[in-house]
Amino acid sequence: MHRVGSAGNNTNSNRPRKEKRLTYVLNDTADTKHCAGINCLALLKSSTSDGSDYLFTGSRDGTLKRWALGENTATCSATFESHVDWVNDTVIAGDNALVSCSSDTTLKMWNCLSDGTCTRTFSQHSDYVTCLAAAEKNANVVASGGLGGEVFVWDIEAAVTPVSKSSGVVENDCSNGINGSTNSLQMSSLQTISSSNSIITHTTQCHGYVPIAAKGHKESVYALAMNDSGSLLVSGGTEKVVRVWDPRTGSKNMKLKGHTDNIRALLLDSTGRYCLSGSSDSMIRLWDLGQQRCVHSYAVHTDSVWALASTPTFSHVYSGGRDLSLYLTDLTTRESLLLCTKEQPILQLALHDDSIWVATTDSSVSRWPAEGRNPQNVFQRGGSFLAGNLSFSRARVSLEGSTPAPVYKESNFTIPGTPAIAQHEILNNRRHVLTKDAAGSVKLWEITKGVVIEDYGQVSFDEKKEELFEMVSIPAWFTVDTRLGSLSVHLDTPQCFAAEMYSADLNISGKPEDDKVNLARETLKGLLAHWLSKRRERHGSQASANGDILSGKDMAARSSAHSRIEVDGNAENDSMVYPPFEFSTVSPPSIITEGSQGGPWRKKITELDATEDEKDFPSWVLDCVLNNRLPPREHAKCSFYLHPCEGSAVQILTQGKLSAPRILRMHKVVNYVIEKLVLDKPIDSVSTDGTYAPGLGGQSQSGSKPWQKLRPSIEILCNNQVLSPDMSLATVRAYVWKKPEDLVLNYRVIQSR
Repeated sequence: MHRVGSAGNNTNSNRPRKEKRLTYVLNDTADTKHCAGINCLALLKSSTSDGSDYLFTGSRDGTLKRWALGENTATCSATFESHVDWVNDTVIAGDNALVSCSSDTTLKMWNCLSDGTCTRTFSQHSDYVTCLAAAEKNANVVASGGLGGEVFVWDIEAAVTPVSKSSGVVENDCSNGINGSTNSLQMSSLQTISSSNSIITHTTQCHGYVPIAAKGHKESVYALAMNDSGSLLVSGGTEKVVRVWDPRTGSKNMKLKGHTDNIRALLLDSTGRYCLSGSSDSMIRLWDLGQQRCVHSYAVHTDSVWALASTPTFSHVYSGGRDLSLYLTDLTTRESLLLCTKEQPILQLALHDDSIWVATTDSSVSRWPAEGRNPQNVFQRGGSFLAGNLSFSRARVSLEGSTPAPVYKESNFTIPGTPAIAQHEILNNRRHVLTKDAAGSVKLWEITKGVVIEDYGQVSFDEKKEELFEMVSIPAWFTVDTRLGSLSVHLDTPQCFAAEMYSADLNISGKPEDDKVNLARETLKGLLAHWLSKRRERHGSQASANGDILSGKDMAARSSAHSRIEVDGNAENDSMVYPPFEFSTVSPPSIITEGSQGGPWRKKITELDATEDEKDFPSWVLDCVLNNRLPPREHAKCSFYLHPCEGSAVQILTQGKLSAPRILRMHKVVNYVIEKLVLDKPIDSVSTDGTYAPGLGGQSQSGSKPWQKLRPSIEILCNNQVLSPDMSLATVRAYVWKKPEDLVLNYRVIQSR
């Protein structure tokens, strides 16, 4: 797991960002499939014979899902959405507490059988949280480890029991937060974390609870395991040693050396006598903790071992990893069998009666036969080999071509996922993004609506990109990444407000064609339409049509606090969402953002309930959608000179520079020249001192005026190239002029035939 900037604007970002970011995550399918690799699995066996078992999956798409399992069915019965980055591990503590950890540096608690409501968020870690361990028979104990070298042991019951509130907010009760039913917003607001690996200890939590810290790791922790009673904890990571702890005190018991690379997977037997470890050195080792030594090493894999699962009696181990292979090994006889091979690296395993669930970097999860209750049955099929005890022995065998044949060719059931997006390109019109997913399918997204507008199937991405190229210049107003397997669109102020278009170009009917539309503002209104309507319901009739316009006095006070804020003039239809900005309610996007308190959060736009306010949203977002105010924007105007072509007899009177909106089309410049030619003075006075020229950017001049009868034909040139009437000043500057100096345009009369 490499250090990658989180999808949320989290506190570990290396780049200081003054204003909080708003991100929205798009998906084009119903919410019943993962769209990125599955990092973790947890099984909840039914307590009654007729009830269904549940499988929990945690994904790189940032969500967990609960699957109700039938004989050959799996129904997604809940999505647990609150983490803002990869979910790295999950465990079940006790009867119905689900605990998850994430690269967003938090642990979260959920009720296993709920609708997906986060009940608690813990923010003790200073970096990605990579692994969890739970005690089978001690429902309250959960351990967490991460890249910051920290290992914490949590008493879940004590952590959630309210005592007198203290000042440091590190853990929060989401269910008492903003929205009692579906919210996870009121997360911890731990702001003292640095981006370095230095461990900062936090001694206060809002319930006064502090987890036990097992201190000793100098580097990243990748694996944890605990015995049934919760009296023994083992950890491993990049230091290549297995550390053994007493989780009740956090004290070190011993350190076991033998592996030559990172330790990626650990298992303890129920008593805590034996420990199994899997490493990037491709070896599996069996340790006797009583004797404090390695009693067996198994050379089964040809690459890193990332996942281990044992039979209930700890007699056999199932192992998977980077070599795409799932093996079953008898720990006593050292016999090993290749059960199956996958197309992607194996990340986690979960034994379920006589089957085993296999999670990989793919978004689907498959179930394979495993004979977990009687693994000897598999060995009777033949094909086993004796595991060596030197790592290169298996590598050498595989090089010689005698790789064992897998026992099973097909899985007996698969829970399908949506292929993750692997490649993307923002197109020049700055509204469309071309994507290619892991299955090779190429799609065109309209990001102001959050939908796929064209599914091209399996075509060449580069050819399609060239085919869709448009010679237009629009400022970059958003950025995109695909870290969560789908498109995450990031809006940062003030850059996001840089792009405008005329309503005519967006085909917005009922709006004057020359009205300028700010793309980010309309996108934010579309994203928060549900929130705004809920807010109007809550605020009742005293709120104005677009939510909560501040009084003039408040506005003046707020404006003086900001350097200079532009109030958008087109406020009449302010609450109206125009068609190009209507987001889907069938597969709605999720918002990831944070406000003044509580840290980052994630939620579907249709689940916002208007209890969210400035504690939860960045102030600039609320300023935009509630008060119609945008931050000052640079480069909204374009300066240019307008001269007759060389040798042209026709000349108009302009002194100095003209200035107009960047998006002004050439046909407006043509109109301006005609006005000046036909009339002694233009209809609108023109400013020649570098300020806005109303004649170039004013209302449409399509009404029939007397001078139009004498209308000569004019064409506009730049660098001796005739310009299309539809080209904007910005496009001409970017593709024809191509110089840093002020743009020079030329005009000439076309002789009528």
